[in-house]
Amino acid sequence: MTNRLGHVVVTEARRWIGTPYVHQASCLGAGTDCLGLIRGVWRGVYGTEPEEVPAYTNDWSEASDSEVLWQAASRNLVTKELVPEACGDVVLFRMKSGAVAKHLGIVGEIGLEATVIHAFGGHAVVESPFSWPWRRRVVARFAFPDQR
Repeated sequence: MTNRLGHVVVTEARRWIGTPYVHQASCLGAGTDCLGLIRGVWRGVYGTEPEEVPAYTNDWSEASDSEVLWQAASRNLVTKELVPEACGDVVLFRMKSGAVAKHLGIVGEIGLEATVIHAFGGHAVVESPFSWPWRRRVVARFAFPDQR
């Protein structure tokens, strides 16, 4: 990913800050969840949806123990090594040991003042410190493709 594309991704993600958390939504200012944020940023960058998203529950893919979100990210984004990180990277989190990975965020800043932009239950879209409690849960890192 070029630095320019990373900047575009972060700028678009920051437009979503304050959008309330609404499960399965992806509407700037009205509501979104973490997947909806990535979809909305994608639409802002490329103008279309990355792919059709079926309805999903809060515990999606847990019953089947299937990495559905990881697979979808791998189909649409460019898989990266966990380090080095770059602004605009999409990070995938495993919230509990042994559980499927099911939370996404976008790296806003790197370095000592690192941040992650994400939506999670009970909160609006926020840009929060990318601190150790979040970092230790990252299982995959992706970049938006240079061209779509």
